[in-house]
Amino acid sequence: MRRFLCVLLMAAVLGACLPGLAENEMIYQSAFNQGLDGWYARSGGSAQVELLPPTALHIRGRQSDWHSPGRDFDLVPGTPYTLTVQVRQQEMDEAQFMISVAHSSGGAESYENLARGTAKRGEWTTLSGDYTPGLFDRYVLYVETVNAPSLSFDIRFFRIYGPEGMEKMSNIKEEEPVLLPVEGELPSLKEAYAGKFDFGACVPGHLARSQEAMAFNASQFSILTPENELKPDAVLDVNGSRKLAAEDETAVAVHFDSAKPLLDYAQAHGIKVHGHVLVWHSQTPEAFFHEGYDTGKPLVSREIMLGRMENYIRQVLEYMKENYPGVIVSWDVVNEAIDDGTNQLRASNWVKTVGEDFVCRAFEFARKYAAEGTLLYYNDYNTAMPGKQNGIVRLLESVMEEGNIDGYGFQMHHEITFPSMASITAAVRRIAGMKLRLRVSELDIGINAVSNENYQKQAAMYGDIMRLMLEYADQTDAVQVWGVRDNQSWRADKHPLLFDAQGNPKPAFFAVVEAAQ
Repeated sequence: MRRFLCVLLMAAVLGACLPGLAENEMIYQSAFNQGLDGWYARSGGSAQVELLPPTALHIRGRQSDWHSPGRDFDLVPGTPYTLTVQVRQQEMDEAQFMISVAHSSGGAESYENLARGTAKRGEWTTLSGDYTPGLFDRYVLYVETVNAPSLSFDIRFFRIYGPEGMEKMSNIKEEEPVLLPVEGELPSLKEAYAGKFDFGACVPGHLARSQEAMAFNASQFSILTPENELKPDAVLDVNGSRKLAAEDETAVAVHFDSAKPLLDYAQAHGIKVHGHVLVWHSQTPEAFFHEGYDTGKPLVSREIMLGRMENYIRQVLEYMKENYPGVIVSWDVVNEAIDDGTNQLRASNWVKTVGEDFVCRAFEFARKYAAEGTLLYYNDYNTAMPGKQNGIVRLLESVMEEGNIDGYGFQMHHEITFPSMASITAAVRRIAGMKLRLRVSELDIGINAVSNENYQKQAAMYGDIMRLMLEYADQTDAVQVWGVRDNQSWRADKHPLLFDAQGNPKPAFFAVVEAAQ
């Protein structure tokens, strides 16, 4: 292995300034090839944004049209701007989108719709409009839907044009590196945790095709998860299914082109894979739930949807048994079924078609078709929140009654300030007390700015979580960080991972290693 330098970045953000102004010159363009660039999910907490390499952003988990990717901009009142963005969606034959602005004055927020357009399935569509801002304290530009509240979608090339000579809008950071040399070779996380449990990471599809990236992953991790490539929207062949439905409404067509690079590498190099995910309300094509796989038609009956669920799960698991025997050792069978607001089952298409027992039926089918010894997990986030935790426990108890579930996956997408370690510890102890297998399925810890102090706080929290899971080493199958480098994270603006954008190990990396010792 090569020697590393650990770089601690002391950052100061330069405020974007907008002096006087002009026409038809691009003054801003989204930079999703470098990170989220200040974009975030506007929602009540359910929606999440993530990078979609090389130059796009994806939003999922939406429950209202206004749940949207948004960003604050320093706009000059009275100045004419032109706004453009490209949008794409994969779930509906066509969907309407808008560029909108939320502006605030004296704490009161108001809204305007600035551009509108219709995007057909799978096609990048450009929205364009003009906007001359009034006198407000704050401007948030965002991209929302019209009558499609749960639609997941992508955006790219969000651009703002202003008068010629206007200074570019920027979030450039001045960084003064402090280099701390690391003596010797970089430790291996999988070796540090050997004999305790697997230590792993998720890998996005484009990196699975990089021999250099995968060689590094193989040196550090004993288990990998495809970030998006085994989710239903990557596996379900909607057009193929639509053709089959003419003869049999329960028929399902699948393909695995996106997942093959990672699965092939794992198979060739003896690396375990955790499958993510079979049944989910998000990143599942809307057509899956409609008659004839046509979103213009009604939702299918319970009988038909159960048939589709079983056929989908069967084909996925049988393909893996036949083509990648022993590679996938565990699966997230169902993901994020509990609603944050009600702490009950969310009102998803699965509930609307199958009913409230859809989780039990998914585990029944997974157990029926999974290779012997494959561990079956329910996976969810915000387990440290008492209300959500109660809903998760009720769901787990109902599934456990049928005997088809093996374990629970904790999504720990945390911040250095929230939740508390006491809350995290209480959640892990409660679930462990149910005698289920455990895994930290998605771990990252965000900071609000890059600084030595924040890096140390981040390291402390990583170390505390690892020590907690080591208390349950006999019950824990794996801990997996949700990404490798900060700039590849779906929360890139939060710098949440163990390696920085250049691949340098952060203090958090060494805290994780030290916890194992």
